[in-house]
Amino acid sequence: MGLRGPRARVKALRYQLIPKSKTRGPRARVKAAPKRTRRPAWQKPGLSRAERVIAFIESLPVTKGIRAGKTMTLLPYQRAFIEAVYGEQSSVRLAIQSIPRGNGKTGLQAGICLAHLLGPEAEPRGEVYAAAIDRQQAGLLFNEIVAIIEAVPEFDAACNIQRFKKLVEVLDGPSKGSVFETLSADVRRGHGLSPTLFVYDEFAQARTGDLLDTLITAQGKRTRSLGMVISTQAADDLHPLSVLIDDAQRGLDPSLYCQLIAAPVDADPFDEATWRACNPALDSFLDANELRTQAERAQRVPTFAAKFKNLRLNLRIATEERWLPIDAWQACAGTVDLDALAGARCFGGLDLGSTRDLTSFALFWPEAGSLAVWSWCPAETLTEREQSDRAPFRVWAQQGHIEATPGRATDKRRVALRLGELCARFQPTAIAFDRWGIAELARVLGDEGITLPLREFGQGFKDMAPATAAFETRVLNGAITHDSNPLVTWSLGNVALERDAAGNAKPHKRKSTERIDPIVAAIMAVGLAAQEPPPPRSVYADRGLVFV
Repeated sequence: MGLRGPRARVKALRYQLIPKSKTRGPRARVKAAPKRTRRPAWQKPGLSRAERVIAFIESLPVTKGIRAGKTMTLLPYQRAFIEAVYGEQSSVRLAIQSIPRGNGKTGLQAGICLAHLLGPEAEPRGEVYAAAIDRQQAGLLFNEIVAIIEAVPEFDAACNIQRFKKLVEVLDGPSKGSVFETLSADVRRGHGLSPTLFVYDEFAQARTGDLLDTLITAQGKRTRSLGMVISTQAADDLHPLSVLIDDAQRGLDPSLYCQLIAAPVDADPFDEATWRACNPALDSFLDANELRTQAERAQRVPTFAAKFKNLRLNLRIATEERWLPIDAWQACAGTVDLDALAGARCFGGLDLGSTRDLTSFALFWPEAGSLAVWSWCPAETLTEREQSDRAPFRVWAQQGHIEATPGRATDKRRVALRLGELCARFQPTAIAFDRWGIAELARVLGDEGITLPLREFGQGFKDMAPATAAFETRVLNGAITHDSNPLVTWSLGNVALERDAAGNAKPHKRKSTERIDPIVAAIMAVGLAAQEPPPPRSVYADRGLVFV
């Protein structure tokens, strides 16, 4: 009948298994780990740090798909990434891997997280975090890690899984006290953490870089903390991920490493050779037929082409169609010498924002083709603007591209005084303005004794469509020069057009993503200049002087 009494009860409790379907609480007992018959491959003597990580990951089971039940096999580009990050002489603290979608990033992330939780990189009371834009995205990696843990008896015996909290605790073994936890950008959990490893999944979709910045600053609490960002590229050069990638590629910071796999920007996106070259998992666990089908659809449907280029070719391109090609705008970048332009004929455009939004003023010199834009925003709303508009407003203010006015509402008096100063210096022929919101500014201008050559400029198709066409023509023909103001470039990328029955187009503020005030001011300035005939040329400019 077996043992009875207290000893039998202790033995029964020791080997009791808690059902998988139930959440295990903090008091859950550690199950007896099965005895190993041989040393794991990753624990063999003589392996380098990178070799141990690779051997550990390749000992993990594949839990789903056509290779379910087999062990993982890293592809050459994945091995290269690990060797660069975990090399014996590596000083990398933040690693970026940017690859097209579908190339096995979830499996690699899961393996790396487990290496720091239960494998060769584990340490007592370690903290491993998976960050994502929301709980659903973070849950994808959590589910993969849990599936692997439950498929490895030694891991399963040592871990307590709390599904509701998306948290894994290590209750036994060399890394006892360690935790794996998911974080989402919409939950302010980053403060107070001390990560041994964090992995940020699809950072390109994050609205701001706040959570990443918090995790990076938390790395100082450990001597060997490592951070990773694994994502397709963001839509534009201003996203925090793009800034990181560009910084890493300059090679000035040995603690920052980037593996970027993307199609060349000048390659034919629909050529099979192009998308084969930048999808290293093709024919391994990425279906070539599916990718071929998507490429064919992208050729037929222009609105899908942008998504295909961004997600499957990892190109830095917005998934929505733009009004003007960003490369055409960037080709117009140059030097705008304001001192040399003082006194030359110019025209202005003034777009007044609400009390808490951007107000922008543009000047355009048609003979030189030069454009300059000034913008104002309340200082106390800069952080809010970053959150809602997904743009570095505080950085732009520090760089002088935004003039921050005190308080939570735009100081119309400061704007009026600045406009008076600029107009006194450059003497614009006329300034186009939208009558919305002009009453308060006009009152302040009167109080300060400032007279501006204001000219009403309607925001309907009658005035804005010709102005939009004039601006577009100059950009596409390279007949405009701007000073690479990042705020203006960002606002240009936000523009959505509205068309009438005749096909005339103008910016649509309600449909446009984020703010477009700076570019609207620029369009009005260029449009107003296009309405004015050029000054009469002197007869001497054509024939020269005649001596009798």
